[in-house]
Amino acid sequence: MKNLLTCLALAGLALPALAAPAAADAASAPAAKKAPTAQQAKMTACNADAKAKDLKGDERKAFMKTCLSANKQEKQQDKMTSCNAEAKTKDLKGDERKAFMKECLSNKPA
Repeated sequence: MKNLLTCLALAGLALPALAAPAAADAASAPAAKKAPTAQQAKMTACNADAKAKDLKGDERKAFMKTCLSANKQEKQQDKMTSCNAEAKTKDLKGDERKAFMKECLSNKPA
């Protein structure tokens, strides 16, 4: 009987100690998840597309590379279109146009 009481007493002391780490983990967890960054959202979308197309190995790598860089290509195309239009309105030709386009494409934000 003494052994039973001793075991129960020790178990009573041990239970709060075992529950404390779980409570600490719950308390340290953030209240709400942070919103994903633009890159994380893009990665999620590209992963979903690759999975839907059932791509694997090198095919998947190539697809992911293209998918993740697509936005950069679109920005560059938008920049080129904008600079071309501006050069046309300024009626630039030859070396003047070439110099303008070089500066415009390197400095102008997309």
